[in-house]
Amino acid sequence: MGFKSIAIDGPAGAGKSTLARQVAAALGYLYVDTGAIYRTLGLAALRHGVDPQDGAAVVALLQGCAIDLRHGGDGVQHMYLDGEDVSEAIRRPEISDYSSKVSAIPEVRSGLMEMQRSLAQQHNVVMDGRDIGTVVLPNADVKIFLTASPEERARRRFEELVQRGTPQPYEEVLRDLKERDAKDTGRAAAPLRRAEGAVEVDTTGCSLEESLERLLTVVRTGVMA
Repeated sequence: MGFKSIAIDGPAGAGKSTLARQVAAALGYLYVDTGAIYRTLGLAALRHGVDPQDGAAVVALLQGCAIDLRHGGDGVQHMYLDGEDVSEAIRRPEISDYSSKVSAIPEVRSGLMEMQRSLAQQHNVVMDGRDIGTVVLPNADVKIFLTASPEERARRRFEELVQRGTPQPYEEVLRDLKERDAKDTGRAAAPLRRAEGAVEVDTTGCSLEESLERLLTVVRTGVMA
């Protein structure tokens, strides 16, 4: 009997990480935040002064640094860069832009894809990102495209930054989010789009509990309630 996989894709700020983590906990699956992998490489580029749009330099950086994804006994994912736990550092606002740029490099995506696929071959997983259902796990048992309005996503991101002690003006957060959307949907390498067979779940106006219940309904039935 093979392992089960659930792919959750969607734009920035849709709540993929939070909800995917909760879905995994509810099902007893391993949660894999693929965006954190690209954020770790983005952090490496920032620290080493590498232009995140210089494909050759970023690929060389990827080959020269050690990026590890580990899960604790409670299933929480931690990212390591050259042996250092950078799980908090990669969440800084400036890393988002670096992450988006390095993730647009085709060689980077192919280089990191095996790390992601190997986890799905060894565990029941809930994996979220931008191209999980379209590229990484095209044969996932369940595919979900999670979204919400730009204004709703910006509000959530704004509140998250305030809670982390790194606030930004709402207008700036909304502008950055729309720019990220344009980059993610317009890039040549694995652009963000709804995978074939994916169920779209729009959580605009929904509480976290309501959003989670919608996702679990899709997982259990294959359709929206």
